[in-house]
Formats: sequence, structure tokens, C-alpha cells
Amino acid sequence: MHRVRLTTRLHYLSLWATQLLPIALILFLNVQVAYGLSLLEPRLMYIGNDTPGAVTSYKVELTLPSSETLGSIEVQYCSNSPLFQVTCVVPSGFSLSAATLSYQSGVSGFSISALSNPNTLILTRTPSTVGPVTIVLDLSNVTNQSSAGEFYARLQTFATADASGTPTDTGGLALIVNNAYTVNAYVPPYLLFCVGVSIPSLNCANASGNYINFGYLSAFTTAKATSQMVVATNAQNGYSIQVAGSTMTSGNNIINPLTLNGASSTGTNQFGLNLVSNTSPAVGNSILGPGTGYPTTPYDEPNLFKYNSGDVIASSTQASDLREYTVSYIINIANNQPAGYYATTLTYVGVGNF
Repeated sequence: MHRVRLTTRLHYLSLWATQLLPIALILFLNVQVAYGLSLLEPRLMYIGNDTPGAVTSYKVELTLPSSETLGSIEVQYCSNSPLFQVTCVVPSGFSLSAATLSYQSGVSGFSISALSNPNTLILTRTPSTVGPVTIVLDLSNVTNQSSAGEFYARLQTFATADASGTPTDTGGLALIVNNAYTVNAYVPPYLLFCVGVSIPSLNCANASGNYINFGYLSAFTTAKATSQMVVATNAQNGYSIQVAGSTMTSGNNIINPLTLNGASSTGTNQFGLNLVSNTSPAVGNSILGPGTGYPTTPYDEPNLFKYNSGDVIASSTQASDLREYTVSYIINIANNQPAGYYATTLTYVGVGNF
């Protein structure tokens, strides 16, 4: 009886903290839309970037409830209240001084009048009868208040071009700016590697067997067998798989390994392997799985076999999903090979190249 014992050993490279950066997932919790109280119904306001102190855009949508003469719209921002009966307090750091009107629809002809203070903007046009209609106005280069928290907008429409006289329609909105919230997640380095006589469905949990029995050897027939390996890793530079161990021995008697790749030849002492599907003899399978990586030369040549302890027999140069290799073994003996039980133990080492 002649046996090959397969063992597995996982090997991990030393990892340096500077070699793998955690993945940062940045989640911005934005409250960008607020609704007012009455009259200008509906009314909306969107903040392009709600980070405190950010220079951003403000999109204003307001609906005139009925036909009216429209000559101006006043937009005012206050830190304390949306109510017109309450004196407006300028939000700290808030500024409309560089604001521009970048878009308008629904009613045209608006332009920005001179600012009376940093929190009040008058949009003026030639008075004319309009409505009912929804007006959309985009203000660019607005500086948010400097601290996180609520603030308010007050909207008024006027028949005059300079926001003088009694307003026609009014409405208030509540707004908020928030500090950005960062959520960090760490993906640890990993190397999945297993060896067995059989590994169904590329699942290491299904791996079985670490013993191959070639039976009785003959000078007229090539003994053959297979085992399997599954590997996966997130190592940036992929992985390598190495095999180590002696050739088949029985005491002081040996079956010579194929130190140079060669074809199977009955009647000659040979022990070798490869990682491909072969026809002479018929043994082995092609690579399976969605991952990356291939057998290394010359272990990738069909019908040619080799064995040299310490050789890297498969590798990938990038991170890999599951990849399954089938290792094909052959043994041939000469007519004068001494009788005995021949055996070896092969160790496969999977290394993640982090």
C-alpha cells in the first residue's frame, strides 16, 4: 500500500497598521426642507450644503395663492423666530452679501436689489399681474450660520418693486444646519485557505479528507489521484500557494520526483503534480470559482508534471474572491523498484500578500 498524506497550514504575513487603511463611510444627516405656517402655500426651501459656515445654495419655492400684482419678494433669515411680529435677530455668521440669483422660473424678471443687511434679500422686478403660480428661485453663494442648530426664513411678496408698503402674501419656514457625522468602519485583512481531498461548492466548511491511497503500484500503469484547494483574500497584492514535503519514500528507498517538468512515463521512477486538467493520464480539473489567480509555470501545463519542495504552485496579484484549484498527482515506478510501503506528507501554505 502506498499513501500520500495531505496536511494544511495557514500562514499570514505580518500586518502593519499603515498598510491597510480603514474604509471611512461618511454619512451626512441633512435636514434640508422645512415647511412654513400659512398663506404662501405650499412653500419650501432647500439648502445645498447644510454644514455650519458652508458657502452654498438656497433653493426657494413659493406658490402665490391667487392673482396679484408682484413687484418684489423679500427673503429674511432670523435666528430666533419665523414670526413677523417678533424682531428678527441675524444668525451668527450668516451672510447674503455675496449671494447671486442663479435660476428663476414661474415668474421671470427678478434681480437682486441692494442689501440692507446681511440677512435680508430683496428680489425686485417690474410690477405686473401674475398668479396663481409657483415661483422657483435659486440663490448661490450664501454663507450658512457658523454654528449648528435651527434658524428661520421669512418670505413676503409686495406689489411694489422695493418691498415697501403692505405685503401681499407672507410665510415662515424653519431650517437647520448640522455638523457632519462620520461613521467609520474597518474591514480587517483576511485570508481564507483550505485543502482537502474534496471541497464541494467552493465551501471550506465542506472540505473532507486528508489521506490519499494510491493502492498497488505497477511499472505498467500510472497511479493517479487528486486533491483540492480553495483560497480567497482581500490582500491588495493577492496570494501565493506553496507546497513542501518529500517525495514518496519507503525507508531508504525513494521514488524520484520530477524536478523538471515532464510527461508521465510508465516503467520510470516519477512523482509529480500539476494544477490543470490532463488527458495523459486523464486526471485533474480546470480552475473553478469567480476569484482571480492561476497555477504558476510549469504547474499550469497539461500532461506535464513536476515536484520540487518549496515551489509556489499558484498565485494571484490582486484581491480574490473564492478560487478552487485541483491538484493532480502521478506516480510511476521502474520494474526494479524495491517493494515496500511508500508515503509522504505534503504541506500546502497559503500566503496573503498584504
